[in-house]
Amino acid sequence: MELPKSTIAPLQRVQNAAARRVARLGPRDHVTSTIRDLYWLPVQHRITYKLCLMMHLVNIGRAPTYLVNSVTATRDVVSRSRLRSSSSHRYEQPRTRHKLGERSFSFAGPASWNSLPPSLHELTNTVTFKKHLKTHLFTRAFGP
Repeated sequence: MELPKSTIAPLQRVQNAAARRVARLGPRDHVTSTIRDLYWLPVQHRITYKLCLMMHLVNIGRAPTYLVNSVTATRDVVSRSRLRSSSSHRYEQPRTRHKLGERSFSFAGPASWNSLPPSLHELTNTVTFKKHLKTHLFTRAFGP
């Protein structure tokens, strides 16, 4: 899920300022390497982390009912019952008419979840999932 830069930029500036403060950097020093060294996810990736964590809880049956009811597993779609995707841990993304609809959990949650590798979908232990998810997103943000 992509939020507009006008929404993410102020939050990223706060994170950058916190990194500068922790590392005692000057106001004009670059913070990317510091954020990497602190093992902090950039704001956009942190949002994805939270969405995927909520979807993990939906997937293992530990999420609140209102979240479970807001998404549809691909395996529960009748028209897909004979397809290979019916045995996957993927979720349907509803059609939206506006960009605002893409910010709802029913769209953004499945979009973030479906972008993960299948090996993460299969994890049932939440602590293990969080560790592997952060590593995956950290690699996506900063490279290997």
